[in-house]
Amino acid sequence: MSASVLPAAQLLVTAALVAWMVTGFTRLPGRWLRWKMFCRANFTIVTLTGTKDGRTEPVNVYEYLSPGSFILGPPQLQAILTHLTHSGRYDRIDGHGRLLNADGEQPIEVRDSRVVL
Repeated sequence: MSASVLPAAQLLVTAALVAWMVTGFTRLPGRWLRWKMFCRANFTIVTLTGTKDGRTEPVNVYEYLSPGSFILGPPQLQAILTHLTHSGRYDRIDGHGRLLNADGEQPIEVRDSRVVL
């Protein structure tokens, strides 16, 4: 009898571990990225246009992130916008997009080079 208890216990522990891992990667209704690694991350997806001397052109803020970075929250976005306007590259930057985090998804706007949630 003791020979069959060990494999049964191993099977039970393995099944419990697999169930715990699967539920860790599922999301709750209205939630993005429930996994603990992402619980404090903010992902910003924005479309921006910069204006300089009356001419507009698209702005790719992701060019200004360090190589390998992809997490861009509102404070980092604001820092890049401030750099671009104070350096004289653009007079103003406007746009819109989405902010994704553990609380869900919400709209984000950039008006006159300021991030507005």
